[in-house]
Amino acid sequence: MSEDQRTSLTVLRRLGGLTGLRLAGVVVLLALALVFPVVDPSPVATNYGVYALIFVAVASAWNIFSGFSGYISLGHAVFFGSGAYTLGITARDWHVTGIGVFALLPLSAVAGALIAVPFGLIALRVRRHTFIVITIAVFFIFQLMAYNFSFTGGSAGLDAPFLPWGAQTYNNPFYYIALACAVGAITLAWLIRRSRFGLQLRAIRDDEDRASGLGVHAMRVKLTAFVLSGAITGLVGAVWFFYLTQVQPPSGFDPLFDLSVVLMAFLGGLGTVSGPVLGALIIEPGQLYLTANTNGYISEILLGSLFLVAVLLVPRGIIPTGGEYIRRLTTRGRAAIPAAASAAPQAPTEPAPVREAQR
Repeated sequence: MSEDQRTSLTVLRRLGGLTGLRLAGVVVLLALALVFPVVDPSPVATNYGVYALIFVAVASAWNIFSGFSGYISLGHAVFFGSGAYTLGITARDWHVTGIGVFALLPLSAVAGALIAVPFGLIALRVRRHTFIVITIAVFFIFQLMAYNFSFTGGSAGLDAPFLPWGAQTYNNPFYYIALACAVGAITLAWLIRRSRFGLQLRAIRDDEDRASGLGVHAMRVKLTAFVLSGAITGLVGAVWFFYLTQVQPPSGFDPLFDLSVVLMAFLGGLGTVSGPVLGALIIEPGQLYLTANTNGYISEILLGSLFLVAVLLVPRGIIPTGGEYIRRLTTRGRAAIPAAASAAPQAPTEPAPVREAQR
């Protein structure tokens, strides 16, 4: 065996070991998440867990569209609040009570998807910077509608149906429902990233004009991702509504919601699968702690300051920056790719995501 072949085999073994470690890490984290309410059954701890998992699911859903396509949305609170209001209105008008309300959860996902279609058809006709402005405008339209329409309850909002659960373990069912939503959103993000559809989204993020010229139907791909993201966010909004027991225009359509989700994705690593998860697990418990133990404005000031720090110091996010640092440590200055492989002829005509997306 030649020296180049031995080097290639060493690299492949190293990559296989890293994949095994990642899989083991995912299994350990999932096991810890499953036993968390058993290890610490206090309502305070499970409350932190429910909110953290809700935002893990929402940040992952947001990342499916914005992280993979490069179109930053500041209007996902539209789907979140609409999912909450959809469930509250249907439960009230259809006289659904008790645990039967959970059978209505798919309606919130449908509502999020249906709202995303006209929303996306309008907003996605423009490019990234104008898209951000349109999402903000649509957000305020929905907030004003929630305030002024009679069927939404106006400024009083809506109350969730009563759930006959014990006070000590009231949070536990919501914890596992939120965990299921988070696992589902993360799994979908992972599958999309590894698929041809995900390659098309990343090709649009890298160079939309070139991707379109190479056969990627940009509008169709962006709208599909937008609808998927809206459906998941609407579903999670309904879970949040049941857990909180009420929804009002300022809470259902909260501008800080979008800023928090964007910060979670940027802090962890925009466009990665694990980045928004890490960001949500850091930001949301921190916000809850600061809100409970300090003046509410302190948490908002620190949230904005953290956003600036993340953009300035770790613009790529914790996961990509940390991964690059670990690779440098493990390779110790050696090339991670054998010289023979790097010397092989390459086609520099377009980025890898674009070349793959056109196949």
